[in-house]
Amino acid sequence: MFVSGEPTILHADLDAFYASVEQRDDPALRGRPVIVGGGVVLACSYEAKARGVRTAMGGRMARALCPDAVVVPPRMEAYSGASRAVFAVFDSVTPLVEPISIDEAFLDVSGLRRLAGPPAEIAARLRREVAADVGLPITVGVANTKFLAKVASRVAKPDGLLVVEPGGELAFLHPLPVEVLWGVGEVTSRKLRGHGVTTVGDLAAIGAPTLESLLGRAAGRHLDALAHGRDPRRVQGGRRRRSVGAQRALGRGPVSPERTDAVLMGLVDRVTRRMRRAGRTGRTVTLRLRFADFTRATRSHTLTVATAEHDAVLGAVRLLAEAAAPLIAERGLTMLGVAVGNLDDTGGAQLELPFAGEAHHSPALGAALDLAVDDVRERYGLSAVTRGTLLGRDQGLEMPMLPD
Repeated sequence: MFVSGEPTILHADLDAFYASVEQRDDPALRGRPVIVGGGVVLACSYEAKARGVRTAMGGRMARALCPDAVVVPPRMEAYSGASRAVFAVFDSVTPLVEPISIDEAFLDVSGLRRLAGPPAEIAARLRREVAADVGLPITVGVANTKFLAKVASRVAKPDGLLVVEPGGELAFLHPLPVEVLWGVGEVTSRKLRGHGVTTVGDLAAIGAPTLESLLGRAAGRHLDALAHGRDPRRVQGGRRRRSVGAQRALGRGPVSPERTDAVLMGLVDRVTRRMRRAGRTGRTVTLRLRFADFTRATRSHTLTVATAEHDAVLGAVRLLAEAAAPLIAERGLTMLGVAVGNLDDTGGAQLELPFAGEAHHSPALGAALDLAVDDVRERYGLSAVTRGTLLGRDQGLEMPMLPD
């Protein structure tokens, strides 16, 4: 069931990353509840979390829960710089680093015992080096599988280290709430708890056939495997991202079709610009929506050829948004996201044919215009050139991302 020998997979996860950077850079904030972002909570310190503040919570609710919190504006460049410094520490530990986001990664330290000591010592040294070199707290979980390492880091937070010893995997995992399993969100959790399944051990005991009847074949098998500690995936260093995306919170008020379209245009601009900068094209365009009743929906469209052209991707996104219009009208809209997947790494930009009603659009001309705009922005900044529809509109924060 488990890999024999000592656990060699580390999951390293920075604690309350944005807020920790703010507390690092301003000593007056240390030990105080800190909220990053005003209208919506982008991040919060553990002192704020202890008062009930959570990421993505509305700013008014957050301040009501924690009136003495210090609210600071986000500094994306500072967070990107801190992330680069932390990943430099990771790379100094092992060449097998699999980034998950700007503040977490898996590391494989197998084969390093003779050079660097046992995995537990490597993990402890990594935490000391991140604290000394970057000035940030980081939690590390160590186990024989990626899943267990991630669960261990979650249990050990904040600023902790937890090693799941060989032979003790199920004793560690089974008492935990079923929500620690990847794939158990709010809906699945309610369904499982409605059948008396509250812990991972409960889930493991009911067996795959019952889970498949409750959740479907794929989800049932997936959760049964995790509940028994089975996770064959290995750490993959140097792997390029499988999709490029961006999202924007819209608040709780009504959102007009005109504003929806402008937000989508801005998101497509961000996504396609990142793709062109990385020399990548993609075929599968995905629209993600979060509604006022907290439900979510995802819609996808696959283009005939891979592209990084703004207008081609925007055309697909608009078709998806039009199809989702009845849901938006019924439930309200609080978040929009756009992603392009099925990426091509060759760097050869293919051009998508125009959509119906856009016969006037020349793909070659559109691609040339995109590249010209990229060049101007590279020289003079992102605000030097924008699309007419976006003039005077707040496009929200551009969140720091891992390098492609």
